[in-house]
Amino acid sequence: MNVTSRVRAGAVVGAVALALGAFAAPAAIADPPATEYRILAGVGSDTTQDVVNALGNVVLNASGSKIIASYDATGSASITTRSGCAISRPNGSSAGITALATDVNDTTKDCIDFARSSRGAKTTGTLLTWIPFAKDAVSVAVRTDSALYASGAQDLTTAQLKAIYQCTTTTLNGVTLTPLLPQTGSGTRSFFLEKLGLTDAQVGSCVSQSVQENNGLALDTAGDIAPYSVAQYIAQVSGTVTDIHGATDLIKVNGTAPYNASTFTLNTAFSFNRDVYNVVPTAKLTDATISSTFVGSTSKVCAATSTITAYGFGTLGSNCGTTTQQGLN
Repeated sequence: MNVTSRVRAGAVVGAVALALGAFAAPAAIADPPATEYRILAGVGSDTTQDVVNALGNVVLNASGSKIIASYDATGSASITTRSGCAISRPNGSSAGITALATDVNDTTKDCIDFARSSRGAKTTGTLLTWIPFAKDAVSVAVRTDSALYASGAQDLTTAQLKAIYQCTTTTLNGVTLTPLLPQTGSGTRSFFLEKLGLTDAQVGSCVSQSVQENNGLALDTAGDIAPYSVAQYIAQVSGTVTDIHGATDLIKVNGTAPYNASTFTLNTAFSFNRDVYNVVPTAKLTDATISSTFVGSTSKVCAATSTITAYGFGTLGSNCGTTTQQGLN
């Protein structure tokens, strides 16, 4: 079934949603309810899953149908995005993008319409288009009860972080460092290593590389240090999403704080800023539903600025919804 056909199929769901007062902005949920097959199904990034879940509750079509079905990065082993579409759950930006590309290349499937991504395109090509919708940043988290958080260690340079993740710097403030990285396929991992000037192959042997991203509870020893989405941190600490920041705080990088302390908002001057994206098949950019939902600064997603900022992200203004970035994965 193509996207236009699913618009009509979603009208019944929309009528029920209107009866329940869907024009309110309910809190984000995890996967949509079973068998509630919305028009556009998306998978991928852990970093943006909560904000896109929330957008799924407030982005409606003219009939009042919820357009976006966003499936979390973690949970059950498989998900069913629409009738006859049971697929393995993609965990992370790269896994979501790969699943979308596979779906596009297999003409017998039509199970995924977009992928959430916290990184840009890696390879050239025209198969997929990365559509930015919000601003985030990546800092590093440490435990506040650790000497790593003591005066003088709350500000690290790019060079220092690179040495830590190459394992050439192994102690700081008298603490043995235990650097952590998110799982392979994480957009946060990919972006962070790129900012440090490292490839996966250059990561040192002292680094634990299997931590689920943006989970401060995983930092359970004094030397732990890990990259962390600033927007996710803000949303967790403020109680907008489940708070799993644990005993951590985000430190400065290159002398700049990742968030504004007075307003607890993203610091757009932070050196490790990034756009976050919804990735769609390039061939479907002209589809009326995909276009009205994602494309352009007046699209339904770009217009939902209060939802975007409520989840710790910054807005992009006229850069929201651009379609200039394309690639294969």
